[in-house]
Amino acid sequence: MSKIKTSLVLEGGGLRGAYTAGALTWLIDNNIEFDASYGISTGAVYLCNFLMGAKDALKDYSVYGITDKRIQGPKAILRCGKLVDYTYLFDQILAVEKKFDITPLKTCKNEGFVGLYELSQGKTCYYSTRELTYKELQASTSLPILGETVIEKGRKILDGGITDMIPIKKAVEDGCNRHLIITTKPGDYVRKPANGFVVWLMKAIYSECENISKDYKIRHLNYLDQIDTIKELEEKKEAVYVYPSGKSNVTRLGGSSEELMDLFKLGYSDMEAKREAIEALIAKND
Repeated sequence: MSKIKTSLVLEGGGLRGAYTAGALTWLIDNNIEFDASYGISTGAVYLCNFLMGAKDALKDYSVYGITDKRIQGPKAILRCGKLVDYTYLFDQILAVEKKFDITPLKTCKNEGFVGLYELSQGKTCYYSTRELTYKELQASTSLPILGETVIEKGRKILDGGITDMIPIKKAVEDGCNRHLIITTKPGDYVRKPANGFVVWLMKAIYSECENISKDYKIRHLNYLDQIDTIKELEEKKEAVYVYPSGKSNVTRLGGSSEELMDLFKLGYSDMEAKREAIEALIAKND
């Protein structure tokens, strides 16, 4: 019998990532680890906290830090010309006020991978958390159009969710054969086709990258394909799929601290409800 290689797969979702943070807190409380972990967008940030065992930070960032009114809206537009100021979030709120430090990732026992959309290559590429820079982590959350393009090591990079909203295929490609997948959308969620104007806008803004508007145009199809992959793995008993069991008013960019706390708690309780399945999934072969 082949050795089980487990993966943790995390979707993004902006403020909805409070659900993921609650779920990851449950994993830390139960001392559950994985052979490899994959995160996209806010899922990448919370993945880093999970790998470092930073349980308090998971709640603080997802419920309070990310709702800071300085991050988006008029103040952000005046500061950087974008609706969301990810630079201020990372360099001021997280690094200075919250003392967020990813240096311990370099020596973490378990390895994670973060997806970044590389404009020069026109695709999402994955980078090990052991070699990840702080600016690359910022780029992993920077939504196209809404946020600034990050330039790091001569590369222009953005949120990898442009193509890989749920990085399950990367986990499979890397040889993982048991997966815990945590998403921030309800189980019956159906992604709508991209708005034509937004596709045009992306083509105009990122004129140096021919692929980005094309990728965004078929984003809903990529998402459906990723969900289909998850369902196939579930049917073969090779995956446990965790998603919000209840409704929430939290959106990608909107939600009060009270609503986010409720979502955080839901993530925790949904994991507890699937304890038996999760423990069976990660059981190692002798």
